[in-house]
Amino acid sequence: MIDSLSHMTFAVKDLAKMGQFLENIFAAQQVYASDDQEFSISPERFYLIGEIWVAIMQTEDNIKRSYNHVAFKISDAVFDMYEQRLIDHKIEMLPPRPRVKGEGRSLYFYDFDNHLFELHTGTLNERLARYKLKK
Repeated sequence: MIDSLSHMTFAVKDLAKMGQFLENIFAAQQVYASDDQEFSISPERFYLIGEIWVAIMQTEDNIKRSYNHVAFKISDAVFDMYEQRLIDHKIEMLPPRPRVKGEGRSLYFYDFDNHLFELHTGTLNERLARYKLKK
């Protein structure tokens, strides 16, 4: 039986650049860097975003863009702050997708290795309740 999400791992070309991205956008805290010790398949760093463990591992692979993404829950009260943070750091954002009223707001943006992230204000229960209503 699954207890919870353990961690997320992202393959990245530049550990330092992705580390700055995580720190600047998500206020992530670095808790580990492999430096010259490799316990895994490549150099890696671990971060905490809130209580979520995010691992980044160095790769030379090119990652193609897709709609696969990780969405972090935020409150509507901090939506504008995050949007401004993305603008200030010149992070590429996607235009908002069409939504029905009541399913929350989202910011979609890419990191430097083509991973897509979302900051979302809604919850699953809110979305399911809204989808039960007729448009």
